[in-house]
Amino acid sequence: MPERMETLLQRNAWARERGGPLYSQLRDHIGKTIHSGRLKAGDPLPSERDMARIAGVSRITVRKAVQALARDGLVIPKQGSGTSVAPHVERVQQSLSRLTSFTEDMALRGMKVRSVWLEKGLFRPSPREIMKLGLKANGLVARISRLRLANDIPLAIERAALSPVYLPDPENVGASLYAHLARNGHRPNRAMQRLSARNLGRRDARLLEVAAGAASLNIERITYLATGQVVEFTQSVYRGDAYDFVAELQLAENNP
Repeated sequence: MPERMETLLQRNAWARERGGPLYSQLRDHIGKTIHSGRLKAGDPLPSERDMARIAGVSRITVRKAVQALARDGLVIPKQGSGTSVAPHVERVQQSLSRLTSFTEDMALRGMKVRSVWLEKGLFRPSPREIMKLGLKANGLVARISRLRLANDIPLAIERAALSPVYLPDPENVGASLYAHLARNGHRPNRAMQRLSARNLGRRDARLLEVAAGAASLNIERITYLATGQVVEFTQSVYRGDAYDFVAELQLAENNP
């Protein structure tokens, strides 16, 4: 174990008599060392047992501190390989006022975009997809689901459903769904979005490389063609430690 870790975790370096619960003080101390750069991305933390010994606290205290750090996106616990400092994620601002794809958004920021396909094909639609897209109950739905990465950091999970009328060939979709639709004469024109905050379940947390229970921002989007027909129903999950959604508001002319 590096000598600096022994020094960083010594109880006299962080514990204060009236500083609040010990797990909270330990979490704050480790968090500060990460933000200051003394602990860097990929640095391993000691095992729960070793950390408890060095810090002079119980293993339960250590466990609660590490769980809190994981929820904050500062460390990544991996079964069988221990806990390490998470890669630094630059926060991304995404406008809620413009209709753009993830690919377009990241390209504007000069970031390298990559996707890992989770699902792609034609399937039997769910009741919700039937309702949102106006599908026939005995018909099919085109689904594409993918993990979206920017500069090799997983940022979002997109699960899109479309009528086969507009996407008969989901297996041929490349980097940008909207570019594919536009090439085939189905350019998205406008959308309605619903934004909500949730805690990640185990499956999505594993894909996004954060702890289960970490905060996420969820967007449901209904996208329309210029004709008013629904072309897409998408449910997206964004890392809460990486995204800020912004909207420009204007005062209505008839307001005093």
